Amino acid sequence: MGIFDFAKDIGRQVFASDAVAAENIDEMLNIKLSPIKDLTVDFDDGTVTLCGECMDQRHREQAILLAGNVKGVAKVSSDDLTYPAPAEDQPAVEKVEFYEIKSGDTLSAIAKAFYGDFNKYPQIFEANRDVIEDPDKIYPGQKIRIPLD
Repeated sequence: MGIFDFAKDIGRQVFASDAVAAENIDEMLNIKLSPIKDLTVDFDDGTVTLCGECMDQRHREQAILLAGNVKGVAKVSSDDLTYPAPAEDQPAVEKVEFYEIKSGDTLSAIAKAFYGDFNKYPQIFEANRDVIEDPDKIYPGQKIRIPLD
């Protein structure tokens, strides 16, 4: 899970120039997520590089999606964004699939496709609460995580 591609020309506008991109993305991550230990954010020609230690797998994935769903970001490199091994009583890896929103998609339709039930859209919304602020306001090109467990 090293480099993720994103749609560069869509997403939340958090920086006006490349010179402040890393600082603004870092600030956004610190506001939206629980702190990432020793977080460093670099930005170079549309690629965000994230380094630090997250609390768990979900926290890491949320950081990647938040950084990637920013206008002006084409890729997120996350090789050095880690998390501790899960406790023995926890599953080793949460099963998730990353999904790119298409024109005409709704969270209900995505829930129907993945879970066979329109009414399970809140499960997708809750898994992406930091990325999706309103379940009725998703946009084509936005990437989200779909929990499969």
